[in-house]
Amino acid sequence: MLATTPPASASRPSPRPGRIFSAPYAAFGIVVEQPVLETYPSENLIPKPLVQSQSGLMPNMPHIALVGGFTPRRCGIATFTADIRTSITAAFPEAVIDIYAMAPPANDLVFDAPVHKVIIEDDSASFIAAALAIETSCADIVWLQHEFGLFGGPAGNKIFELTDRIAAPLIVTLHTVMPDPDPDQMRVMQKLVARATKLIVMTDRAALLLRDIFGANADQIEVIPHGVPDRPFGRTNHFKAKFGFEGRQLLMTFGLLSPGKGIETVISALPDILAAYPDLLYCIVGATHPNLLAREGEAYRERLQGLARSLGVEAHIHWIDAFLETEQLLDLIEAADIYITPYQGANQATSGTLSYALALGKAVISTPYAHALELLADDHGILVPFNDSAALAGEIEALLENPERLLTLQRRGYERSRSMIWPAFAMRCQDVILNSLHPVAAPAFQLTARTAIEGLTRLCDGTGIIQHSILCVPDRAHGYCVDDNARALMLTNRLGAQAEPERSRLAVIFASFVQSSWNYESGEFRNFMGFARNWLEAAGSEDSCGRAIWALGATAHEGLTPSLRHWAQKLFDGTIDSARHFGSPRATAFAMLGADYVLASHPDHDRARAILSDGADFLLARLALTRRSDWPWFESVLAYDNCRMSEAMIRAGLRLERPDVTQHGLETLQWILELQISPSGHFRPVGSDSFGHEYAPPLPFDQQPVEAWAAIDGASAAYDATRDGHWLGHASRAFDWFTGANDRSVAIGEMLTGSCRDGINPRGVNLNEGAESVLSFQLAHCALSGLMAKVATH
Repeated sequence: MLATTPPASASRPSPRPGRIFSAPYAAFGIVVEQPVLETYPSENLIPKPLVQSQSGLMPNMPHIALVGGFTPRRCGIATFTADIRTSITAAFPEAVIDIYAMAPPANDLVFDAPVHKVIIEDDSASFIAAALAIETSCADIVWLQHEFGLFGGPAGNKIFELTDRIAAPLIVTLHTVMPDPDPDQMRVMQKLVARATKLIVMTDRAALLLRDIFGANADQIEVIPHGVPDRPFGRTNHFKAKFGFEGRQLLMTFGLLSPGKGIETVISALPDILAAYPDLLYCIVGATHPNLLAREGEAYRERLQGLARSLGVEAHIHWIDAFLETEQLLDLIEAADIYITPYQGANQATSGTLSYALALGKAVISTPYAHALELLADDHGILVPFNDSAALAGEIEALLENPERLLTLQRRGYERSRSMIWPAFAMRCQDVILNSLHPVAAPAFQLTARTAIEGLTRLCDGTGIIQHSILCVPDRAHGYCVDDNARALMLTNRLGAQAEPERSRLAVIFASFVQSSWNYESGEFRNFMGFARNWLEAAGSEDSCGRAIWALGATAHEGLTPSLRHWAQKLFDGTIDSARHFGSPRATAFAMLGADYVLASHPDHDRARAILSDGADFLLARLALTRRSDWPWFESVLAYDNCRMSEAMIRAGLRLERPDVTQHGLETLQWILELQISPSGHFRPVGSDSFGHEYAPPLPFDQQPVEAWAAIDGASAAYDATRDGHWLGHASRAFDWFTGANDRSVAIGEMLTGSCRDGINPRGVNLNEGAESVLSFQLAHCALSGLMAKVATH
């Protein structure tokens, strides 16, 4: 058995506590708040107490980054976020909750609790800073309170400046789920659905809309009703006395004042009600909505007051123009006999005020918007048509003239709300949080000396290796490519004798594919072949041509038989000139690696030496063109197979005896490898979401196996140049990504079959097992085994 930690005979470097990795973002001027020691992967993972959940062992002290408005900001999201923090902390004192509070551009808020970061609406820099703070804090979960108008940008799309940059599982509470989204809202919702591990909604209808309109999976959705306070039932008269309402029937509506709340309907119903109950009082509680106030001042409130005067009911309306503290508000609601939510639109997703009124034992009369239809079903409240003052007046009078029915309705609503009180809410949220976390990775499994190849042979037929797979089933629709068959040929060179007779049989098949891909007419390799063995192009990409040359050079040096080595050398000689015009730094690096193999067997091969020398000069020129003090790299962007360019430089410098080339290769490799270390110490390959972003820290997803293999090969080349054991640490960390030391704590590779999943995305694992992934895992295993053998002998 070969362990992933260095053998006893290796010169293993000891950790250096004073050294902090230039982990993601540190290279860009961001200070990592928690030191990550330079050590081996098993020592980087910080153990946490564990608890059993449906998914396995989880940390029982989740570190939550809670993103939303926060009190004293005057909005429902702020109150709800503050209530979440209070309820979770009360139920689970060990929980660590960092608050990331949204604030308007003119921010003068002094928040009611310590805030980790303030995020300014529509300010990209503050979203990015918050994302970096979350990453470096090593939060276990990010919990976002979502409302379209909270973040800025079209339909609030500024929030993606944060969510795109975090690797932790994302829980999103959706406070609005629209049945008829506009194009911007649709794009935002679809991206949130694709990104979120869990989506919390408060109604069954919202869950249905998420599935039917926005494509969410059923197992992604959690329905948790709005949390409510837990207070005794039946204290109406006590609180009437407190506020001076003794002896009067009291109606109430609460919320930020704005059109659409339907208050006009209630005011218009008052003349009929007052004819029967002249002592009745209607209490309207809430300040004007800040956005409305900014646009038109108090014009809307004044229109309502004008309506009351025209109907002669102004003396029966009690206005409380204030945003009340929670306890004061709850006391005021307790004073009411009947609570009214007269919204004018059917699509009101949730109403915290409706939930509060029910929980405080109020009889509720409401229009039939979505939340009310569910919460008041089965005679737990009364529904009246939209904008129907006569119907509203009739229901209020019927309740007031039947005190027994009024009391029964109050008690029924109160009893229904017991499952919604904040402690119950906290318990349900704990379940969602723990099941959104991923099981803590077990110690990295040991490498076996024998590599299983069933995962490889499953994808192969008499033509070659099929490029894609639907789960474990090869997908013939996409045929074959020379990229994969070239890498597969290299793998057969490196599999041990225990893989016979399959490795020899497959080597000839893969070699035949590479040979067939050479187009003598165009002087280039073709890449894509249909399942019917029809070439789909006259010439492939530079990358595919470079990989074919790389495989030929490798096979010329290490092929299984003299005949196969001779074939590879001959085809290399006939195709190598196609690499001289490459403009891609990666394609150049692939060809350089192939040329280095040829020079290992044939030191006087002039054309291979020219490819290696010219390629080194090309990469040096690229480096000089794009590097910055914080960006020592060959391009202004990050892409795929990044470590190959550094590896090619190291190999070229060693082969050509050019120390400057070797040194640049080592420096760039150190930078890219450290950039791929998460703040908690595991390997985090540059994700494909990062591609194309100039001079920017990498985004975490989608992570693909090819990057881990490239990192191990690069570290092996660096070890050959330096004999420094810390490169083995980098290689081990990269391989442990396959075994579960990754952002989702899930094994990507399977040692028992030799297969590999296609990578890690925000929701978890891509369960497909395509050729590139399987080959990367197999080749990474071979590379790490070879590196460890070298370390053991020095």
